[in-house]
Amino acid sequence: MHLAARITSFASVLVILCVVLGETASLGAAERMIDAFPQSASSGCMACHGEIELIRESGSEMMQQIIALGTELGDPAGCVVCHGGDPSETKDKQVAHGRDDPDSFYLDPGSPWVNDQTCGTCHPKHVEVQWKSLMMTEAGKIQGVCWAFGGLTGYEHKFGNYAVENPENPDDRLGTDAYKAYMQRLKKMEPQVFVDRHEPLPDALGFDELDRLDEDPTLAAFTYIRQECQRCHHAVKGRQTRGDYRGMGCSSCHVPYGNEGFYEGDDQTIDREAPGHMLVHSIQGTREAKVTVHDKTYSGIPVETCTTCHDRGKRIGVSFQGLMETPYESPFAADGSGQPKLHTKHYIAMEQDIHYQKGMTCQDCHTSIDVHGDGFLAAANLAAVQIECSDCHGTPDVYPWDLPLGFMDEFEDEAATGEPRGLTTQLESHTLQGTIYPPGDGYLLTVRGNPYGNVVRDGDDIIVHTANGKDLRTPTLKKLKDEGKLSQNGLVAMSGIASHLQEMECYSCHASWTPQCYGCHVKIDFSQKDKCPECNESKENFDWVAAGRRHMDPEHRTDRGESDYKDLMIPGKITEQRSYLRWEQPMLGVNGEGRVTPLAPGCQPSVTIIGADGKPILTNHIFKTPEGTEGGGEGGQLAIDMSPTQPHTMTKNARSCESCHTSEKALGYGIDGGRSTRPPNERVIVDLETIDGEIIPERTKPQMEPIENLANDWSRIVDEEGNQLQTIGHHFKLSRPLNNDERARMSRHGACLSCHQEIPTQSLAVSLLHHVAQYTGQMPVTADDHNSLVHKIVLMSAWTQAIGIIGLPLACVGTALWFRRRRRTA
Repeated sequence: MHLAARITSFASVLVILCVVLGETASLGAAERMIDAFPQSASSGCMACHGEIELIRESGSEMMQQIIALGTELGDPAGCVVCHGGDPSETKDKQVAHGRDDPDSFYLDPGSPWVNDQTCGTCHPKHVEVQWKSLMMTEAGKIQGVCWAFGGLTGYEHKFGNYAVENPENPDDRLGTDAYKAYMQRLKKMEPQVFVDRHEPLPDALGFDELDRLDEDPTLAAFTYIRQECQRCHHAVKGRQTRGDYRGMGCSSCHVPYGNEGFYEGDDQTIDREAPGHMLVHSIQGTREAKVTVHDKTYSGIPVETCTTCHDRGKRIGVSFQGLMETPYESPFAADGSGQPKLHTKHYIAMEQDIHYQKGMTCQDCHTSIDVHGDGFLAAANLAAVQIECSDCHGTPDVYPWDLPLGFMDEFEDEAATGEPRGLTTQLESHTLQGTIYPPGDGYLLTVRGNPYGNVVRDGDDIIVHTANGKDLRTPTLKKLKDEGKLSQNGLVAMSGIASHLQEMECYSCHASWTPQCYGCHVKIDFSQKDKCPECNESKENFDWVAAGRRHMDPEHRTDRGESDYKDLMIPGKITEQRSYLRWEQPMLGVNGEGRVTPLAPGCQPSVTIIGADGKPILTNHIFKTPEGTEGGGEGGQLAIDMSPTQPHTMTKNARSCESCHTSEKALGYGIDGGRSTRPPNERVIVDLETIDGEIIPERTKPQMEPIENLANDWSRIVDEEGNQLQTIGHHFKLSRPLNNDERARMSRHGACLSCHQEIPTQSLAVSLLHHVAQYTGQMPVTADDHNSLVHKIVLMSAWTQAIGIIGLPLACVGTALWFRRRRRTA
């Protein structure tokens, strides 16, 4: 009987057994297989791998199941349950590793190309939905690059890495009935994102097709996507450089890899000096899954596992850790060399997200559906993520469980209303193989109606059970307000100004910094030495999508990675530069949910394309979107994008009122209103010149060539008349810059003049008070002095007007009654 069929026959038994994952204690050091299970010594696998550590702790239900099933399959070590192969062979490695049947041996059992035969025997739903997950399709990135090259697919998220379709039955979606209904509503509202199918990404130009670039330079987009953007999807192992070592499919997240890529376990057959190996032979994931490396034991999935991929684009992974990209190599390393590259970048150490500081990891907020998907296509981050800040924190006036579904996730212009979402004591079946925490007063629900399996109510608090073993008690905002523990700033911002929570994302104020790389100068060099006499070599690079599709071939489906696919080089070599980097508080706009949000440069490409002959086809070119899109009129809009973002740099202390209400940047007018930089569409020549600006030498060259069409600074997204200057998000219908009315209501620029146009001598009354204050030492000097004075003036003005509004009519009535009574007595 074929091994896959024999394993599948046990699937139903394993699914039931996997539900009961008992709590196990760390044994202090990594256990060897032969020590924990002496009978495993008779397995042929142990002839070579006798020192290997257990994939799970010996006392865990999962390990017991593996051993039991392995014994049934003739392998008392259980290796064949995941890896397949021939456990009876003790001498010939090739035979043991499936020489006679290559499809029966899996070097990386988590690979999506084989995990239906491995991980899927116990976790069938997770394996089934993986192909529709955003981490596999990467449809949002593809549409983003197509958009930057002139809106090649418009707003439609047409392409994925692989052809894939939704199930026909809507009930096949994972989640509660409330969640399924919610997602059906979103699909009707945003059909360009919640699509029914993805077509496979088109091929890049081949070596014999480069002449097509002269007529259609936008074809270079597919070279850019395949070489630069798609290296992280789960169907490939990735580029395998410092910080980017990982497995495939399930192994991408559930098998630990150190940033240096070295194996540090005890298996003597694994080369410890060759990078590209897992850190230890263990599974990481739930609180019960203990991983021991040397004398350290941990549980959960470390944040650095996630940042293996989430270090580009919006950079939310590295930002969460407090890392900001920099072009500089300082500070120097201990040996005097430059700072080593991580994820091919250098970094500045920044403030870390408060959740990170408290000991939370990505998986403690993001649910199984956020990460694995729900089995249906959602082609952008905002579409796939089902959580909001208020799900756990609530608001100062409403507990989380009393909020309606959809609050802060509306995809409409008005805040969600409706019945309280409540709590639940029932978990979804696809999550039962993870840690099951006691429900307390009930599991909290996500904004879309699914249970948080690790977040429970306890009175007016919530408890977050983290995968790494912490139980974090957090008071809700309402409890803090009721107990008088909210700061004055917090009370004013969240309760005093009700529109903030009705119209804004929490992270608009609570993000302490946001990575902002303005201007992405992309050069795609197609020079070929047979057509370019000055070229010593042809420009080419690796095609990551083709590498994934290579695994579709039966003879390659069990390959451990793509290192041997040397024939998948395609013409073109990509380099990228920035205009400048910032991290200070970002500008604001509106996201697809209809809420005010931080904006950061998403993809702002100025494209240079070099033809096969080594000559430029385009230089510093900004494409435009189709006619009538993004406020661009007949000519279209500049296809450089400021993207709505959740920076993942949360802090307890929110940004100040002034940082938004007196900031030109926050309003969208750009850094310093865009005045500090000269228009980028003008050529800059620097040399000896006359006082009138005429360049004196004839033999000179431009210092900076113009960037076509870019008349404003990269940071300027709207002008003072409300004309949009670049695109603001391109996934969802509601994303846009702040409109004229919103900017007018928000701006307090020049508020100082409201008082100081009269101070000190422009009014007799003001002059009198000014002199009294001056001679009595009460002149306001500090910010606190000014705040106290303004507060006093507001109260005095309010009481004066209130007394006038109420007292004057009363005085009139009283006077009339007095006169009437006097006349009667007369």
